[in-house]
Amino acid sequence: MKKEIHIIGSGFSALSSACYMAKEGYNVTVFEKNDTLGGRARQYKKDGFTFDLGPSWYWMPDVFERFFADFGKKPSDYYILDKLSPGYEVYFGENSSLKVSDNLEDIYAMFEKEEKGSAKHLKTFLDSAKANYETAILDLVYKPGISPLELVTTTTVARVTQFFSTVRKQVRKNIKSPKLIKILEFPVLFLGAKPDNTPAFYNFINYADFGLGTWHPRGGMYKVIEGMVSLATSLGVRFEVNANVEKIITDAQNKVSGLLVNGKTIETSLVLSGADYHHTETLLEEGLRQYSEKYWDKKTFAPSSLLFYVGFDKKIKNASHHTLFFDTDFDLHAAEIYDDPKWPTDPLFYANFTSMTDVTSAPEGKEAGFFLMPLAPGIEDTEELRESYFNKIMDRFEQLTGQEVKNNVIFKRSFCVKDFKEEYNSYKGNAYGMANILLQTAFLRPKIKSGKVHNLYFTGQLTVPGPGVPPALISGKIASELIKKNSL
Repeated sequence: MKKEIHIIGSGFSALSSACYMAKEGYNVTVFEKNDTLGGRARQYKKDGFTFDLGPSWYWMPDVFERFFADFGKKPSDYYILDKLSPGYEVYFGENSSLKVSDNLEDIYAMFEKEEKGSAKHLKTFLDSAKANYETAILDLVYKPGISPLELVTTTTVARVTQFFSTVRKQVRKNIKSPKLIKILEFPVLFLGAKPDNTPAFYNFINYADFGLGTWHPRGGMYKVIEGMVSLATSLGVRFEVNANVEKIITDAQNKVSGLLVNGKTIETSLVLSGADYHHTETLLEEGLRQYSEKYWDKKTFAPSSLLFYVGFDKKIKNASHHTLFFDTDFDLHAAEIYDDPKWPTDPLFYANFTSMTDVTSAPEGKEAGFFLMPLAPGIEDTEELRESYFNKIMDRFEQLTGQEVKNNVIFKRSFCVKDFKEEYNSYKGNAYGMANILLQTAFLRPKIKSGKVHNLYFTGQLTVPGPGVPPALISGKIASELIKKNSL
């Protein structure tokens, strides 16, 4: 008789683990509280426009390839990838922007033009970033975070100083141009932390950026979700939507014995949660929770976000598929997220126009706009504040790109702290999980295996290896391997 496993949630990490567990011969059932699969990577459609609700950057294509290869498949079996050129554009002020090319030689030339001698320093920096990337992918990120000894390999020992310096120190050692500094420091925001609080080792994200490029799945990031669901279904995984898990039931020996789903008890002896880790523990009796409220409150969380999904009745000019607006004080905005949480004084923001490269995103002659402003988790969230910041973002966008767009808005939908809490049970409404700072790396993150409840496991952005879509795929694999090992 096949073993059974029930998985809570259907985001990237949950779908990844579902595939691996099914491959190992388990009967897998996935419970998703919302009416569509994908977790934070769901899709929103309106009036011929299509938006990814969450992740919009496709970096580290090798991780996706490795995932599908584990099942004898390729990404191209499920979706078509286009490499973006430019990868993205960064605005520093009116009529002041730089486009980051899709090849290294052009990037070196751009740096050299902006700051004489900087191309040489960039090459040295990227050599380090590439070595760190290879170390991370081969030696670190596929480890389960059980022991500090996981970090001790011949390659990590040789690079130990990288853990005790910061990305900011490394970037600013030789690069002086404020524009180039911002381009090199911004990718660590994907790790949920400030450049001055992120170990230099994590510069591997710069290699992912410049060395591996920025890609777009035709039809949107949701095509990846659809591909994973298709793979999982072919392996026998069952999916139930509108299935809200209300309680994890345990027996007298503190073993998982069931789940309460929509008021109905489902018997099970093995549960893996891809839902928010903090929320999942609230489904247990208080004495069976590994981590206290005080523990969670002291942790450094990645930002939340104010998001807008906007339909425009015309094509947008002077912007790229991915466009970053860094014309204000980077450090001030970061401080208002991490140090003194408040709505930002003068926010940086990001805009994404998939319809510039993907005709499926919007009707002909129109544009689908996705706007994101990083925000401190857990702060006040009102419709009035959202509207105020929408106007701020649109005013800045018009000024910097030299065009009028506010009168061309057909519709807009917002998504913010309250929505992250309600839709995803996200702790304090965070968008990306727990930041990857030194004291929240590897074995110092919340554990995959519960130490108090037998046969309860966790996967996703609050455990190893951390925030982001590629780490989520990896987290699903790690959790599955640990379950398999413990069941032998």
